[in-house]
Amino acid sequence: MELEAYAREALAFVEAHAHWAPYVAFILAFGESFAVLSLFFPATFVLIGLGPIIEAGGVAFLPVWFGAATGAALGDAISYWIGHYFKDSVRRIWPLRNYPEMMERGERFFHRFGSWSVFIGRFFGPLRAVIPLIAGMFAMPHFIFQMANIASAMAWALLLLGPGAAAMKLMGW
Repeated sequence: MELEAYAREALAFVEAHAHWAPYVAFILAFGESFAVLSLFFPATFVLIGLGPIIEAGGVAFLPVWFGAATGAALGDAISYWIGHYFKDSVRRIWPLRNYPEMMERGERFFHRFGSWSVFIGRFFGPLRAVIPLIAGMFAMPHFIFQMANIASAMAWALLLLGPGAAAMKLMGW
C-alpha cells in the first residue's frame, strides 16, 4: 500500500471512529518508534494529520497526545532492551543487516552526542529507527535513557499533533 493511501485510510478511520483516536495514536507512534517496525511503518504524516481531525471531531487533545507519547516511549524502550540484550549481534538481525550504513550513521551520532542523541534522534526519521537500539548496545545507563526517551516522546507527540489541533481551534472548527 502506497504511503498516501495508507495515510488516507488511517485518517478516515479516525474520522469515523474518533473515540479510537488515542489508541490509533499509540499504535502509530509505537510503530514509528520501534526499531524494526519503524523501517516499514511511516506514521509521522498520519500523526500530523491526526491533529486537525481530533480537534474537528471534538476529541480531547490530552488523551490522544498521551497515547502518542506513550506509544513512542514504549517503542524506544523495547528497542533499547533489544540492543541491550543482543549487543553487537543486532547488526545481523533482519532487516537491520540490510541497512549497515544506517547503523553506522546512528552509531556515529550516538558517540558524538551521547545521551542527547536519544532526545535529538527522535526528531530525525532515519535516526529514530536505530538510536535507542544503539543506546542499548552500548549500555547507556537505563535511567538516563528513559529520561531522554520520555521527554523526547512527549515533545515529539506535541510537535506532531499540536499545530494542527491548535489551527483548528483558532479557526473555530
